[in-house]
Amino acid sequence: MHQFTRLDGPVPVVSLIDERLSTTTICLASRYGAQQDPAGQCGLAHVLEHVVMSSPVGGVPSLSEHVERLGGHANAETGLDRMLFYAQVHPDDAEDVTGLLYRAALQPRWDEDVLEREKRAVFQELAAAAADPSDVVQDAFLAHLFPGHPLGHPVGGTRTDVERFSTASVAAAHRERLLTASLSVIVVGPGLPRTANPLAAGMDPQTLTAIGTTAAALPPSPPPGPPEAVRWPAEFAWVCAGARSVPDHDPRRPHFNVLAQLLGASPSSLLYRRLRGEAGLAYTFQSWNRGYADTGAWRVLAGVEPGNGDAVLDVIRAALDEIARHGPDPDDLASARRQEQMRVLTAVDSPLDCARYLALRSSGFASWSPTDEVAYIEAVNADDVRKAATRIRDGFRAVASPAAP
Repeated sequence: MHQFTRLDGPVPVVSLIDERLSTTTICLASRYGAQQDPAGQCGLAHVLEHVVMSSPVGGVPSLSEHVERLGGHANAETGLDRMLFYAQVHPDDAEDVTGLLYRAALQPRWDEDVLEREKRAVFQELAAAAADPSDVVQDAFLAHLFPGHPLGHPVGGTRTDVERFSTASVAAAHRERLLTASLSVIVVGPGLPRTANPLAAGMDPQTLTAIGTTAAALPPSPPPGPPEAVRWPAEFAWVCAGARSVPDHDPRRPHFNVLAQLLGASPSSLLYRRLRGEAGLAYTFQSWNRGYADTGAWRVLAGVEPGNGDAVLDVIRAALDEIARHGPDPDDLASARRQEQMRVLTAVDSPLDCARYLALRSSGFASWSPTDEVAYIEAVNADDVRKAATRIRDGFRAVASPAAP
């Protein structure tokens, strides 16, 4: 059996302790993300993430290299509204690595050589993403859904902006944004490292007083413009379609998650039957919902053969309309609820996935647990899903990539 706890403080510690586990995963989660990048500095949070993981810390070349030399795994990721730094190690190394993780994230060393090296790595990431239409179309969809808003900016940034970054600008982002955003630490393992307490890890109390003192100052999301006709290329394309949903903390969030399962890639979903089984229009597609601080985005991503694009969108709209008008089939709803619950439980069963999941779900919530999430999903009824489908149907828009010239 596992024990789920939350210890409040300047840096809340969320832990899932299971003595049967043979590794310890530590994740430091910040509410600072790419949507807080200043104008003209798109990608600043992402570059900061790279520098934190790659700079010397505590007498070792970098957190990433040290953890990997211990046989563990370390990585980080930046999203629109979150930044995660995490490591999975042997329990004997957990206290040392937790302390290093705090120091790397909260007290980094600024080095021009490290910054230039990581900027080159980011350029490679940007080039790889630009060569993948399934990545390009998601950025284009969010830009269309949130026009002129930070949520519509690419997380990785642009080469032009990244080239201009200096150690001073990266240090300013760390000081003014990361250190003042809400922060939490998630531990999944057989025990709680003593250094999960930032004071026990040797963190400066003065540094800790700034954490959580500022919230993301974002302009309100403007309404999306009218849907535009999709420009289909004369080749295989990816299409991303959907609409705005609800914020991360909104009690209706599980309704949109269940709708994503109802119209997901499982053979049990309505969209699978309509799109692949009956129409034979798509081999690969997926649906998901993502909540942010003040809004959300529900979407379908599908691979489309030449000439089939409009037909694919017609099937997706018809499935949404069917649920919006009549509600979901009871058996389909029961299956979708179960699939969404299993998505949570499967994440909890994998220590690294569990830490990432808890980081994304627990930060900023006074009381939340995987058990709560399963209960919220179980309570989703047909009318909840019908209203969610109505919202997505009425706000529906789509973007394809590569787009026709």
